[in-house]
Amino acid sequence: MLSTVSPTSTARSSLEEMLESIRRRDDRPKDVPPALPARPNSRARLPSSRRSLPINFKIGGAAPEYLPNDSVGREEKKEDQDPRHDKESGFKGVVFGNKKLLKDLPAESPYVRTAENEDFEQRSDETMDIDTAAVPPSSASPSNEECGWGDNNGYLLKKKLRVWCRLPNGPWKMGRIQSISGVDTVISLSDGEVVTVSSENLLPANPDILEGVNDLIQLSYLNEPSVLHNLQYRYSHEKIYTKAGPVLVAINPFKEVSLYGNNFVLAYRQKLMDSPHVYAIADTAFNGMMRDELNQSIIISGESGAGKTETAKIAMQYLAALGGGSGIEYEVLQTNSILEAFGNAKTARNDNSSRFGKLIEIHFGSTGKICGAKIQTCKFALNKVVQRAKGERSYHIFYQLCAGAPPLLKELLNLKAANEYYYLKQSGCLTIEDVDDAQRFHMLMEALDIVQVCKEDQENAFAMLAAVLWLGNISFSVIDNENHVEVVEDEGVTNAAKLLGCNTCDLMLALSTRKIQAGNDNIVQKLTLLQAIDARDALAKYIYASLFDWIVEQINKSLEVGKWRTGRSISILDIYGFESFHKNSFEQFCINYANERLQQHFNRHLFKLEQEEYSQDGIDWTKVDFEDNQECLNLFEKRPLGLLSLLDEESTFPKATDLTFANKLKQHLSVNSCFKGERGGAFSIRHYAGEVLYNTSGFLEKNRDPLPSDSIQLLSSCSCKLPQLFASNMLNQSQKPVNPLWRLKSADSQKQSVGTKFKGQLFKLMQQLENTTPHFIRCIMPNSKQLPGMYENDLVLQQLRCCGVLEVVRIARSGYPTRMTHQQFARRYGFLLLEDVTSQDPLSVSVAILQQFNILPDMYQVGYTKLFFRTGQVGTLEETRHRTLQGILGVQKFFRGRQARCYFQELKKGITTLQSFVRGETARKEFELLVRRWRAVVLIQMHMKQRITRKTFNDQQKTIILLQSVIRGWLARRHFESLQSYKESNIEQSKVERKAEQKLPEMKDSEQNVQVRSSVLAELQRRVLKAEASLREKEDENATLQQQLKHYETRWLEYEVKMKSMEEMWQKQMTSLQTSLAAAKKSIVADNVVSPPNMVSPPGRLDASPVANYYDSEDAMSMEMHTPDATPAKALTHLPDIGRPREPDGVQDAVGRLVKEFEQRKQVFDDDAGFLVEVKSGQSTSSMNPDEELRKLKLRFATWKKDYKFRLRETKATLHKLGNSETDRVRKKWWGKRSTRAT
Repeated sequence: MLSTVSPTSTARSSLEEMLESIRRRDDRPKDVPPALPARPNSRARLPSSRRSLPINFKIGGAAPEYLPNDSVGREEKKEDQDPRHDKESGFKGVVFGNKKLLKDLPAESPYVRTAENEDFEQRSDETMDIDTAAVPPSSASPSNEECGWGDNNGYLLKKKLRVWCRLPNGPWKMGRIQSISGVDTVISLSDGEVVTVSSENLLPANPDILEGVNDLIQLSYLNEPSVLHNLQYRYSHEKIYTKAGPVLVAINPFKEVSLYGNNFVLAYRQKLMDSPHVYAIADTAFNGMMRDELNQSIIISGESGAGKTETAKIAMQYLAALGGGSGIEYEVLQTNSILEAFGNAKTARNDNSSRFGKLIEIHFGSTGKICGAKIQTCKFALNKVVQRAKGERSYHIFYQLCAGAPPLLKELLNLKAANEYYYLKQSGCLTIEDVDDAQRFHMLMEALDIVQVCKEDQENAFAMLAAVLWLGNISFSVIDNENHVEVVEDEGVTNAAKLLGCNTCDLMLALSTRKIQAGNDNIVQKLTLLQAIDARDALAKYIYASLFDWIVEQINKSLEVGKWRTGRSISILDIYGFESFHKNSFEQFCINYANERLQQHFNRHLFKLEQEEYSQDGIDWTKVDFEDNQECLNLFEKRPLGLLSLLDEESTFPKATDLTFANKLKQHLSVNSCFKGERGGAFSIRHYAGEVLYNTSGFLEKNRDPLPSDSIQLLSSCSCKLPQLFASNMLNQSQKPVNPLWRLKSADSQKQSVGTKFKGQLFKLMQQLENTTPHFIRCIMPNSKQLPGMYENDLVLQQLRCCGVLEVVRIARSGYPTRMTHQQFARRYGFLLLEDVTSQDPLSVSVAILQQFNILPDMYQVGYTKLFFRTGQVGTLEETRHRTLQGILGVQKFFRGRQARCYFQELKKGITTLQSFVRGETARKEFELLVRRWRAVVLIQMHMKQRITRKTFNDQQKTIILLQSVIRGWLARRHFESLQSYKESNIEQSKVERKAEQKLPEMKDSEQNVQVRSSVLAELQRRVLKAEASLREKEDENATLQQQLKHYETRWLEYEVKMKSMEEMWQKQMTSLQTSLAAAKKSIVADNVVSPPNMVSPPGRLDASPVANYYDSEDAMSMEMHTPDATPAKALTHLPDIGRPREPDGVQDAVGRLVKEFEQRKQVFDDDAGFLVEVKSGQSTSSMNPDEELRKLKLRFATWKKDYKFRLRETKATLHKLGNSETDRVRKKWWGKRSTRAT
């Protein structure tokens, strides 16, 4: 490390410098104008001829005419200075001239100038950067003049200043000066203790009002204890972000803090908050990209465990919120989960340590929306796959896969628990506290789906991971005394071969033997145990490294920009942090080398290029010393005697060992102050962050990282897609030419070492960053125990020193962060001048603007080509410009509004007049057309209504005529049927009368014995008439029921559900008939009882009650037989016909026989119908056809019914005849008696 502190500055105390600066500031006149640039000395370049100069600017031996005398004297003083001053001051190796800087760079520097870089620098010179956030600091600089303490004792005692004092045990404490005695000072500490310390151990402290300021530039006194105290104060109040000039310092809180979310994003987006935050840095980068159309970069650095990965996520979330809307921002955010799973692991200092470097380049469209992204990685040998220290874990994806894979995937990959794989269990650490690997795996699956990695590719990737785990379980057995081995055929080799898609024997042969080509012959050599293990581990590492590259390639394909590329992008760099463990190997060697290169990029932009620009433009500037790590970088990169060159050279020797490599380093690099050889195979390097001791054990083997050709052939022969792709990529890379910047003497990249490949990737990364405008975030780890609320001053101070925060703040305080060319300044603010200056040159216009707005001379300087402003000075101009532009826009708005309104009113008036004429003409035409249409409609309606009325009348007339014809026909038929029935009844009556006449003699003989009462005979006649009426009604009902029967037959299936209810109704009707018959019998018996006991019933007398009951029963029978359930199935028993009564005294018996026959028939038909119902519903099995049996049953019923009606009529006629004869007999008897009386 090169310290550039001058002897004069080290001889004087910081407190003395502070007091002297106060005095100088008080004595300085306030109204002295700034000095214009003097003639450049030998170390500053002349302005370009393309840029305008002041009109009276002259280059010669004398100073410009317009310069004040003090500037001339200062120029002469500079020329008279001893050129050896730089060497005496210890400022070695730091040159600020641009050309010389590029000339002195190593041959393999990533900052080699290209045409593209020149164009970028030219555009950067024309870029305006305005910063209005900070308060302008004091511009006083410490003087080199010596001043004794004796002159300041009274002032110090009077003011009782607060100071920091270093106690004998080391820590800094705050107190107030009580007294001064020579070089000793009595200090009263804040806790009441009084101590005496030397004046050399005192530093001024800031007043209470400056405690916890959000920008270190605002501190009145900038020293280490003040910075530490300010950071600790903010950290204790959960303010983890602090600005250090252009750098954001982020302290890891090791807990959740309420500083993020949509509300904070909106607040920073709308400029409602200006406190330091990652959001503010991302917003500045976004605005710079959109305003200046220059690519930006956010470089996040710090030690391992400082929170770089989480900071990168927060920055990406803010950019996604700013550029959201296209949908691709969700895919960009989900890449964090994927890359963390495959590239991060648990180390001794960090549970989520990045084992690779990634540069996420987010592309934006012309409207500021995200249109794509690209991920660039920087990695080295993935030793974490096969071996790790105690308490560490391999990459997260292995544990997540074992814990969260679904059952089907586990069965497909033959997965087991993580503790059953050698690669995972060897470190004794399988889990991380408060981390659910299964849940993380599900989040990974969702992320892969969002970035559009198909399910088949996901399964192939998981198969490769499982194959790596099973490769670690492959074991070997020694087969001879020379320690040669063969692969044990167990589930490890079987499952690995199955997942890779290769033959098990081929895999066993590739891991236990090696083919060596000797001329035209191939010699198969058996491997020893150590060689076989190395071959197995090399295959596993290559598969995982290739899988990682394939995953990144798939993500880049999904996030590809395509045709929407605009050239605007913001790159976010998240790289592994500086590491220093108890035992440091090749992995820490590469990581710390990358951090050295990143620190040089930091120094280059914040120290070298910044101060170089001041020198080139010839402004009055006192250089700020800083620690340059260029010598350490030379130790790594110098050729041919650099660490990487010697490592590659030693790796090419077959018999070289790690010890010979260490001896070679001691032999060639001992002259470098950053290198120190140690005993054995160790060496130490003094990095920018501290000294690290490295053990060379395994350096050569890890640098070679050989993959035997047998393994490549094995992958080529696999049936799975990914192993074939990995092998083809290896073969393709071996045929590509190597970049000349880091090309080795070997012909192909297969022979390139890991260190050379890593340096090439790192150079490519730095070249991409060089073409962007950087924004730096320094992450600080507050304690080594990773506990919240704990603040270790020594650890924080070491990190602040390493990253040069104090130097950055010093440059920011005394420097000029805002700069613009004369042309830019005049073009941007020239319209604010009160007088016309169009004919003047840009420099004159710029000076006039500064004088008009009364900008203090100490707040800016005028260079050859640019104006340099201190922090916040352009804010007033920018605010005035904004107000003026707003006023101009307001005037333009009102004027254009007035003009537009007038034009609109005139146009509206003309259009309204035109519309009135057009609408009138149109309305008249439409009205005429409407009238014609109305008349046509009325005419059409009249004809249509006539036609409809005629048609309706004709239809109604036809319907009435048809109805009349039907009714008249029905009445005629009914009259005809009544006449016919009357004729038949007369014929039958005549037959009965003839029969009665034939039997009249016999009846005369028995007339003496038969005496019938006239009342009984009249009752019988009435019942007969009633029975006839009932019979006619039943016949009509019978006809209706027969029609219903046909209808029911067509709806047989529909009425099956109602079968049971119909049967119940049938039973009720039969019960009613039985009740009616019983009542008829009782009536006959009652008539017989009412007649006188001495009166004997005449033979041939019949009772009419059974006849009436019969008609009721017939009606019930007819209704039941029309139901679809009445299907006969049993063998029907036919009763013999009951003959008509032959003798008069058997009339009553004939009626009883008719009643008995009706009951018997009813029972038979009930049984037959019930049986058919059972057959139809499936309750009874029978071979007969139910439909056919139903038809037969109806036929038998109709036959019986016809016969029954005939006999019923005969019985009625007999009763009627008997009634008439009885009446005649009584009448004759009455007339006989009357005649006898008369005579």
